[in-house]
Amino acid sequence: MLFSRRPQWRLLVLIIACAVTLAIYWPGLSGGFLFDDYPNIVDNKAVQPVDASLPSLFAAALSSPSSEFKRPLASLSFAANYLVTGLDPYWMKLTNLIIHLLNGLLTFLLANTLLRSIPINQKNSGSIVAALIAGGWMLLPINVTGVLYVVQRMESLANLFVLLGLLGYVIGRRRMLGLTSTAPTTSSIARREWLRRLSHFSPSTRGFILCLISISVPTAIGILAKETAVMLPLYALLIEWALFHFRKPQELSAPPEEGGTKTRRRDFRIVGMFLLVLVVPMVLGLARLLPGILKAETWATRDFTLSTRLLSEARIVVDYIVWTLLPTPGALSFYHDDFRISTGLLAPWTTLASIAVLAALIALAWWLRPRRPLAALGVALFLGCQLPTGTILPLELIYEHRNYFASFGLLLAIVPLLAVPRGRPFALPHHALLVGLMLCWTALTAFTAYAWSNPLRLAEDLAIRAPQSPRAQYELGRTYIIYSHYDPLSPFTKLAYAPLEKSAALPYSSILPEQALIFMNSRMHLPLKDDWWDSMIAKLKAHKPGVQDESSLGALTQCVREQHCDLPADRMIESFGAALSHPSPSARLLATYGDYAWNVLDDHELGERMTKEAVKISPNEPAYQITLIRMLAVQGRDAEAELALKKLTALNIGGRLDQDLSTLRALPGLR
Repeated sequence: MLFSRRPQWRLLVLIIACAVTLAIYWPGLSGGFLFDDYPNIVDNKAVQPVDASLPSLFAAALSSPSSEFKRPLASLSFAANYLVTGLDPYWMKLTNLIIHLLNGLLTFLLANTLLRSIPINQKNSGSIVAALIAGGWMLLPINVTGVLYVVQRMESLANLFVLLGLLGYVIGRRRMLGLTSTAPTTSSIARREWLRRLSHFSPSTRGFILCLISISVPTAIGILAKETAVMLPLYALLIEWALFHFRKPQELSAPPEEGGTKTRRRDFRIVGMFLLVLVVPMVLGLARLLPGILKAETWATRDFTLSTRLLSEARIVVDYIVWTLLPTPGALSFYHDDFRISTGLLAPWTTLASIAVLAALIALAWWLRPRRPLAALGVALFLGCQLPTGTILPLELIYEHRNYFASFGLLLAIVPLLAVPRGRPFALPHHALLVGLMLCWTALTAFTAYAWSNPLRLAEDLAIRAPQSPRAQYELGRTYIIYSHYDPLSPFTKLAYAPLEKSAALPYSSILPEQALIFMNSRMHLPLKDDWWDSMIAKLKAHKPGVQDESSLGALTQCVREQHCDLPADRMIESFGAALSHPSPSARLLATYGDYAWNVLDDHELGERMTKEAVKISPNEPAYQITLIRMLAVQGRDAEAELALKKLTALNIGGRLDQDLSTLRALPGLR
């Protein structure tokens, strides 16, 4: 019955998959914010607008700290959630779940259309196989973070447009090839068809226009959610390579009764389209990126170089395959900063083995293309999806949500191989394996979603899954601090020390755990250990500060500025000195030190100098210019403040800075 020829079963399978997905994710909606949710949503006041006015929406759209492209569509969606339901993670996660279900529907439509595009495919089983692909994809444990990790709406929303674009492209190509209608059977009909094709090109032209629109417009919109949408044209190219072969429809050299033969030629419209929308942008993008990537300072904040990153990613991509198809709780641990970086082909030996596996997969895809085109396409889509995040860009090494689309490729490869029609040899073992996999995926996703339903349960679960992860241990300690409500007598206070001190001692740890220990004890008026300061300063001296280190110094600065903490000035100055001892400090670090110097040390000359340096490095960041204008106005340097105000006004895109400008103009001496 599972693979019945009755078409209504496909709808039943899809409905059941959506219902199960909704049910197992529902407990996780009650959880809280996590990790990057804080800088992007919780601490980002711009995505918490007071109204839906155009200036407020522009400010929200351009507020993301995650990327220089700002990802405005995703930020606007967070702002929309806030306007309707406030800063409640439940409704934000529910929105993510709805997007995930929509993506599940699109994966069904795309998989079904791809199945129908394969000549050897049995039409009566294609729809139910597509439903199984979509259902399995919605239930995959590796995609949990794309739903319950609020900020990764960026990923799921971008891929909504990727899936829409690919669906439109496949439909357009089918129209161009005449695959949407039944082939004629009589010679007279064939003759009329031949004459029609000679005299009318509108169906093919309409199909080509749909292809062009489908891989350009959704790409442009998807990039506004996250840059990964830029891969849509490459995915379309892989579909073309595997299924359509850049060909034109079969043509007859003469009417059938005159002995005409079928010919198949390359469609240079398709070739030209990919040159325009894929090759040219790729060349321009690489020309822009490569000079910076090849600079040593680009990698200064990382624990890996370009070469060790490439070696490491070979192992990681192979891990992703295992984590997708045969996941375990220990593998899907969310935090992967305990990963051992590859320093050579045999350090560890799995590096060379993983490179061999990837090479074999590429060869397999090429071999499968004429035999099992859908399997070849699935492998190609998975590998293609890893290109932006698993090669030369200086991103963090591992994130599970990077497989949100890649996992669809793997299921596209294996599900049709397992969901063979009844009556085929060994059909029962194939079906049993597929059912077993889906049950395992469902069970682990349900277990993980339950852990996500409570912040403390999640922190404890992730710390157990990744005992050697500095971030997992830090997050557990930070959660205990939150539950302690800064009460020295709370049982959670005592629990916080062990995971934080363990996190601080683990290799490749940032200064987050030391900052949390200092922050917690200072807020509770408890003694501060010199070891915490020494460890933090040593780390800042050893490596150029990363984003987490800068956030830690910013948190300590804010705490002492708001008089919640009493921190020794000499230790804070020493910490900033260590952080600034590296070449090319970031604008954020300079601005933070300027904040501390101005507001805590009362050293206005140093505070102004640091802020000016921040403005110089990031002239398009309004926050630094606003701070500088306030500093100049307080000192009565009206002419300089007025000049800085004019520069700030130039950044007022869409009126997003209207309120700030109005407040600044109200300062004495400004207008």
